[in-house]
This record gives sequence, structure tokens and C-alpha cells, in this order.
Amino acid sequence: MDTDTETKLVAALWQVVATHGWQGLTMHRLAVAAGVPLADIRRQVPSRLHLLKLHGRAMDATALAGGAIEQHGSPRDRVFDVLMRRIDAMQPHRAGLLRLFQDVKRDPLLGLLLLAELPCSMAWMLESAGLSPAGLPGLLRVNGTTAVWLATIRAWAQDETQDLAPTMAALDKALDQAERVARTLRLRPDDAAASEDPITE
Repeated sequence: MDTDTETKLVAALWQVVATHGWQGLTMHRLAVAAGVPLADIRRQVPSRLHLLKLHGRAMDATALAGGAIEQHGSPRDRVFDVLMRRIDAMQPHRAGLLRLFQDVKRDPLLGLLLLAELPCSMAWMLESAGLSPAGLPGLLRVNGTTAVWLATIRAWAQDETQDLAPTMAALDKALDQAERVARTLRLRPDDAAASEDPITE
């Protein structure tokens, strides 16, 4: 699927969900909103869950595109930056995402499916921050980053400010908590930035 079609489908996904909710999302409505033939959508995203995965990959790609190859600043700062880039990528779809969050409360299975997709995305966010998601230390980093992300998303859902200051404050607080847990467990990462790792210090 070309990038332009992906962008159209992701935007249309949240446009339809914002208006009709998750249960009202049909492939016909998606095709109309995206201006993409239904046959093309069938070949690329055969189900609504595939659309959510497409959204996740698109958000990851946007966040990763903003990261520098050469790492600067502390690991904590880099994790903060990449997670905020992912938040920024979600901003244009805010209305649809907030509607989905409401619908998830009535559909626990959907919530579990969404949660299952997060660790893969968080592993990529760690890669962008120069932290390895491999091995047991990496698994702990991924789990810690997932918890940080969920806390940040909860704040973002309530944040109606333009500068997202409350969201950034929540992310900062969640990283503080992750650092305290890491110190309590006496975890040590396998990379050179051990003393500054915000997930498994």
C-alpha cells in the first residue's frame, strides 16, 4: 500500500469513528470518506482490526521519522521526546480516538486487542531512543514504557490545551515513577547509558 493511500485510510478511519463510533464503522463508509475504491481496501485491510494496526504503524512511522540517528541527551529525554512525537501524530485524529476510548469501555475484548498491539510499538519507540528492547532487560523496558504510555494517554484524553502541557506533565511524572520502580528492583540495563535509563535503571 502506498503512503498516500495509508494516510487517506487512517484519516478516514477516525473521521468515520468520530461520527458513527466503532460499531458504526463500515468499510463502505470508510471507502466514501477516504475516496478509495472498496476493492482496493479489501486487498489491503480486510478487517476493521487491520485498520487499527495500520493506524498504529502510521503513528509509529511518524514518531520514528522525527528521531535523529545520532543520539543526544539522556535516555530519559529521548524516551520523552519520542513518546511526545507519537502524541503529536495522534492529534489530528483526536475526535475519533476519544470516541474509540469511550466505545472500548463497552467492549472489553476490543480493549484487550488494542492493548496487545502496544508492546510492539513501544519496542520501536525504545529503539528510536537508543535503548534495546532485547532480552529480559529489554522486556522490562518495553513493559515499563507501555505503562508510561498508558498513563500519558489517559492524561491526553483529558487535555484540551493547545500546548499539551498537562500531557507532558503526566508523561514526566510517569517516567519518574518508572525510574523509582527500576531503582527499587535494582535493575541494570545492558547498554552504556545504564545510569540514566528511565525504564530499567
